Amino acid sequence: MDISVIIVNWNTRGLLRDCLESVERTISDMTYEVIVVDNASADDSVAMVKESFPRVMIISNSENRGFAAANNQALKIMAGRYALLLNSDTVLTEGAVRGLFSFMEGRPDAAMACGQLLNRDGSKQNSIACFPTLLTLITNTSLLEYLFPQRYPSKRYGHQGPVEIDSAIGACLMARRRAIEDIGPFDERYFFFFEETDWAYRMKRGGWKIYHIPGASIYHLQGQSVGSDIRSRIAFYRSRYQFFKKWHSRFVYLLISLVIFLRLLINWLLTATALLLTLGLHRGMRSRLMFYSRLILWHFYSPSAGIFS
Repeated sequence: MDISVIIVNWNTRGLLRDCLESVERTISDMTYEVIVVDNASADDSVAMVKESFPRVMIISNSENRGFAAANNQALKIMAGRYALLLNSDTVLTEGAVRGLFSFMEGRPDAAMACGQLLNRDGSKQNSIACFPTLLTLITNTSLLEYLFPQRYPSKRYGHQGPVEIDSAIGACLMARRRAIEDIGPFDERYFFFFEETDWAYRMKRGGWKIYHIPGASIYHLQGQSVGSDIRSRIAFYRSRYQFFKKWHSRFVYLLISLVIFLRLLINWLLTATALLLTLGLHRGMRSRLMFYSRLILWHFYSPSAGIFS
């Protein structure tokens, strides 16, 4: 079999339907299977898949196991030579999977490839991710992309052909089965966020390459599959600390953690000042200040929070 399409779902019934329909509509000249891993959804997602997409294999978890662990469940049983990992809030365009597949077939040194993510209106989303470092934390990533385009490729340059990259946004990734067998599945210590960054980092350390294929377009309703509330942001911080702690010395980890925390404090101070200047009447500023305040408090009571861990 050519491709195993793997979709992790958590309470995105309507989006999941659109995603599965796009899979059926756009993949026609390759052999493939579809595996949906449902993380204990409460919106009848599983019933919808069983009724409307009877050929889809379903793994129904009794609890939300997170993105990494859920994907690993499917990776263990996949039959394809490639895994196509899709967020449930993506919609494939015609030829996108074929473009990724053809590229991977022609580049045996490629472990993974991603396409170009699009907003609903067709504008480009950032699809490329550089490995986070102390430099990317203390500088503006956009500035690095402008000053060093070869080292930090981005959507701003309108690449016409494949570009080698560090990592990719995990909404749509095609990964080679042989590379997965070589470096192992996702690290399940990441519940959500940074699992694909860690995966790519391990692949690169293992001698594999990762590419961005700009001609393969995928619509991505950004954030719909994970949410944007404080819990999502805390999950992001926790996973980011996990990545730095795993791959850096204790000293570097503490230094990076201090920079992250200081940036959070600066954002809190700037927001508090702006709110004071508006006499506390700006509702958006009040919400943002509360948001930053809760993140700061989390740093003090969480055992996995940077310099406090």
